[in-house]
Amino acid sequence: MPKTTVLQVESYPSSPVLVDEFNRWYTEVHLREVLTVEGFVAARRFAPLEGNGPYVAQYEFEGDPKEAVPRPSRAAADGTLHMPDALRLDPPPRMLLLEAVGETHAAD
Repeated sequence: MPKTTVLQVESYPSSPVLVDEFNRWYTEVHLREVLTVEGFVAARRFAPLEGNGPYVAQYEFEGDPKEAVPRPSRAAADGTLHMPDALRLDPPPRMLLLEAVGETHAAD
């Protein structure tokens, strides 16, 4: 079974008045666009229950992380991924690369 590797991205809306636009873009546009990038196979998002963030997205991908992780940035640069004004870029979103080391479920 291939290992599960995840790119976790922590991001924020650029303004409190743009939270709805940020969430709409992320859920309706961005997650789908990322899944068109070679190697990316699943995506999910999390919103903060309290406070103002960060919002967290986790992108599961297959293949060598050194090859896969730069692909979304290249896709953003060539216009394949659309980045709205509602996404805060200064400071840039925080990215963390994770590898699954174990998993269990309540029924296990």
